[in-house]
Amino acid sequence: MTDYTWLLVALPLAGAVILLFGGRRTDAWGHWLGVLAALGAFAVGATLLSDLLNRDGEHRAIHQTVFTWIPVNQFQVDFGLQIDQLSICFVLLISGVGSLIHIYSVAYMAEDPDRRRFFGYLNLFLASMLLLVVADNYLVLYVGWEGVGLASYLLIGFWYHKPSAATAAKKAFVMNRVGDAGLAVGMFLMFTTFGTLSYAGVFAGAPAAGRGVLTAMGLLLLLGACAKSAQVPLQAWLGDAMEGPTPVSALIHAATMVTAGVYLIVRSNPLYNLAPGAQLGVVLVGVVTLLFGAFIGCAKDDIKRALAASTMSQIGYMVLAAGLGPAGYAFAIMHLLTHGFFKAGLFLGSGSIIHAMHEEQDMRRYGGLRKALPVTFVTFGLGYLAIIGVWPFAGFFSKDAIIEAALGVGGVRGYTLGGAALLGAGITAFYMTRVMLMTFFGEKRWAPGSHPHEAPALMGGPMILLAFGSVFSGFLFTYGDSLPHWLEPVVGVHEEAAHGFPAGAVSAVALVVVAVGVAVAYRMYGGKVEIPGVAPARVSALTTAARRDLYGDAFNEEVFMRPGALLTGTLTVFDDAGVDGSVNALAALVSRTSNRLRGLQTGFARSYALSMLAGAALVIAAILAVRA
Repeated sequence: MTDYTWLLVALPLAGAVILLFGGRRTDAWGHWLGVLAALGAFAVGATLLSDLLNRDGEHRAIHQTVFTWIPVNQFQVDFGLQIDQLSICFVLLISGVGSLIHIYSVAYMAEDPDRRRFFGYLNLFLASMLLLVVADNYLVLYVGWEGVGLASYLLIGFWYHKPSAATAAKKAFVMNRVGDAGLAVGMFLMFTTFGTLSYAGVFAGAPAAGRGVLTAMGLLLLLGACAKSAQVPLQAWLGDAMEGPTPVSALIHAATMVTAGVYLIVRSNPLYNLAPGAQLGVVLVGVVTLLFGAFIGCAKDDIKRALAASTMSQIGYMVLAAGLGPAGYAFAIMHLLTHGFFKAGLFLGSGSIIHAMHEEQDMRRYGGLRKALPVTFVTFGLGYLAIIGVWPFAGFFSKDAIIEAALGVGGVRGYTLGGAALLGAGITAFYMTRVMLMTFFGEKRWAPGSHPHEAPALMGGPMILLAFGSVFSGFLFTYGDSLPHWLEPVVGVHEEAAHGFPAGAVSAVALVVVAVGVAVAYRMYGGKVEIPGVAPARVSALTTAARRDLYGDAFNEEVFMRPGALLTGTLTVFDDAGVDGSVNALAALVSRTSNRLRGLQTGFARSYALSMLAGAALVIAAILAVRA
């Protein structure tokens, strides 16, 4: 089966081609073709996992060269694929959770006349993300990276007739291009330094490179990761991306696009291990973003935007862990995997709620839905317990491990990072409890005539399966340190955190912090909830800032857009007056000269004879003058 690694990408890509170019003739069955393509990729991934498990630990890597892509002098790039312990984790998460989202979408998009096109975009997204994680060099990774950007643009703007959706798609596309430029420049630097873009070649040459060069590479890769994973300062697109259909939110914000940046950092661990400055940059981005997203989530009334803010924050935990080096790489991937289960479940649950409430997304118009939507309530509730980190749910194991790893840095830095991670856990418990209370408890605030009902089985089934992952995946990944040992050949030997606290003390403190967050939320939202259209008695400046995404868009406009527009205007003046002016002046000179010379061309023979006579007389006069 190792010779068929390419099928991971080929199956969903073929599905996308058939659905997008097959036209209306595929409308009747196109959605099922999309589902089968996703399930086929998952089956191939499961077979490859079986192959890896049957190999010795030192030989658990599968390489396949599909074809020689760029053979130009010293620039030799193969279209190569690689399956190892890290990539197979992503393959199974992407194709597994992605398949469940495809199945869910069959029912969710049943009434949409463009459902076939939607599944074509989903397949294209899946193919691009799988190519990104199975590439064996940075250039093939970049192809998948750009494919993910294109597919996300198409999916976010799927309902392009809505101005807000079209704007959100463009915003995500442009902001991701900023990160893509960083990744591209980083690749240029790699090739000039190492003469190759293959992982093996780059990582083998890294020890001989200067620290400054490695730091520059790491920071450029981090810029790319910030855009794809919606980390500060390129995080502002994520909330607006909620304009796409809810399955898109689950696909982008759970198992796929936003995890690409974390994958890039962890995959490039040999570079970051030799560049402490770049590692520090990763840590700072992670810790700032986990708090940034958490604060934003506290003030969102739109259920999908609240979950989007939580995604930003949870990815921040992963980036923080990845910046801790060998002590955190495995925990970054562990939290990524557990997050894939509970966040996908939460988003699909929100889709079920929105579907039941006739596309209403404002939680202030919910309330009391636990009896009307019992399956959604249970599955969403299990995801809620997982994300806030209650034992024995998945988030407890992965998030607490990151907090311990942060404290293990030692000194003031360790306490600062660990304290920030604990604070983030408390805020997460607050805003997620707020979501639960406003949605499922309290008085009914439904619009007149609303009769919410449970989602159909095609939507409920994936939600139930993801709920199982929310409950059991954390224990599975930590039992006997199974995931850290599994990842050792790729990320190195895991270093245990040496924070000096008694065993279980950090987890106990984290649970207390979570309990405080839950209690504060219950005190504030356990009773009457603010009704839309009624002005609250007082809104704090912090609440206003959080509702405006902590002024991320305003910051980008003032710091980047306006200076950029001024610079562009200045360059335009220089171009118009300088470059274009000189060219136009020369053209005008030629035009005026030619117009004057044209007057000498009369077309009369007598004029030309007279000119010849005058010229001959001048020549004779000149000769006589010289002889005299």
